[in-house]
Amino acid sequence: MSVGEASLETAALAVRPVRTARKTFVAPYARWILPSTLVVLFLLMAFFPALFTPLDPDATEFKAALEPPSADHIFGTDPIGRDLYTRVVYGAGLSLIVGVAATVFSIVVGAIVGAIAGIAGGIADRLISRVLDILLAFPGILLAMLTVVVLGPSIVNLAIAIGLSSFPGSARLVRAQVMLVVRSGYVETAKTLGRSKFHLVTTHVIPNSISPLLVLTTIGVGGAILSAAALSFIGLGAAPPQSEWGLLLSDSRAQLQDAPWLGFFPGVVLVVAVIAITALGRLVQERFEGRAPN
Repeated sequence: MSVGEASLETAALAVRPVRTARKTFVAPYARWILPSTLVVLFLLMAFFPALFTPLDPDATEFKAALEPPSADHIFGTDPIGRDLYTRVVYGAGLSLIVGVAATVFSIVVGAIVGAIAGIAGGIADRLISRVLDILLAFPGILLAMLTVVVLGPSIVNLAIAIGLSSFPGSARLVRAQVMLVVRSGYVETAKTLGRSKFHLVTTHVIPNSISPLLVLTTIGVGGAILSAAALSFIGLGAAPPQSEWGLLLSDSRAQLQDAPWLGFFPGVVLVVAVIAITALGRLVQERFEGRAPN
């Protein structure tokens, strides 16, 4: 081997680890890029819709009714001439607010009920567990429908209904985590040191039991948005002229043959939002549980 060939081989060996290290550093985060970008985009739509469209979502133009997608109306228009793209953009705010509010409500109620069951134990634990089992035996969407029927259709009641229908899962998770923490070594050590029960609960049990709920919150928002859209679709959620995605899908049913864009674009945006939020939640779960993404 000549001196020149030896030098080239040495240089190649020196560069190879750098490229491998760079690839190893970037690869774990590659899966975060698309869902994170989409979630940020939907958040911007929700809080700053004027960045995406200058039009009023409720402005009507009867001369432009049921126009197909064009340069002037990229998603087309509805039967009374409202710009569908603008209504989809403004619908992001309402849909995300309902999804986040319902998830937070579910997490808070579930954490309280689960913590009471896990800490109290005995009869209280068995009674709460049986009630949770009964609630979990019913499909969540049916419980949400029943709640909305009782409370009446509105955005606030929609968030409450979805939260109440999904809190049993959060409660079971918190209960199991509380019982695990109560039996842990550091809690037993604190007991032997004479710490009060209030100190044990506030310092050790609660902080170490609610951490899994942070991951559950991220994952649950996507499902809550989908449930809200389903209830609005059947008339138990948002009401006209609100621009909620499920309501937009419901309004499109009468014109599906003549104006298929009325259901296509809100449906695609809804699916993309739910998938992006759920995918991001799964990645957060992997990171929280210490599993390195492939």
